[in-house]
Amino acid sequence: MKGYRIAFIRHGMTQANLDGRYIGTTDLPLCREGADQLYEKIEKYDYPSVQKVYTSPLKRCKQTISILQPNRLVAEMPELREMDFGKFENKTADELMNDPDYEQFIKGGLDNPPPNGESTREVINRCYEALNIIISDMMYEGLTNVAVCTHGGLIMNMLAGFGVPKRKPMDYACDFGEGFEVMVTASMWQRSNAFEVIGTYPPKYEEMPDYTVEDYYTD
Repeated sequence: MKGYRIAFIRHGMTQANLDGRYIGTTDLPLCREGADQLYEKIEKYDYPSVQKVYTSPLKRCKQTISILQPNRLVAEMPELREMDFGKFENKTADELMNDPDYEQFIKGGLDNPPPNGESTREVINRCYEALNIIISDMMYEGLTNVAVCTHGGLIMNMLAGFGVPKRKPMDYACDFGEGFEVMVTASMWQRSNAFEVIGTYPPKYEEMPDYTVEDYYTD
């Protein structure tokens, strides 16, 4: 049975990541430290080449791909953009600490969006739409090895929601310029909307790294 490999890659670091700010729709480029970090990783790790890249339309993702997978066919997908944090965009947790709306938001839940922002349920629905488009496109074009460059929160939601074995979202936390590789077959996706998580990308860890929730809500 034919298998399709997809590498999910988190974008490189921005100044807002360094500052601990919520940046969902805020379209910031990589900072100098973020770009340098990606070039260092290219020297240190083997990033297997892919046939095509699907990317969030935000600058931090497009610039990441230009470094990690240069000269590849690229398709921008609005479905892969980061969560819209609405009222909380470009603010830090310290700046929001006494805001009742923020206190409500950090309680979590699928239907608990920031004011004027997007709920986790809406993000998960977008993740499904993106995956369905990508997998269908791979099958139609005969592609067997692609990459998806998106945001830390989306990677966690996609792999926790559709990956097997089943794990918690934080089990799929990853560093900048890194991520996970999955294998999907037509029957598995059409029958169960699922794929198999087969390892990290680029392959290097013996065990999953330890990150905190705060690292990924300021993506």
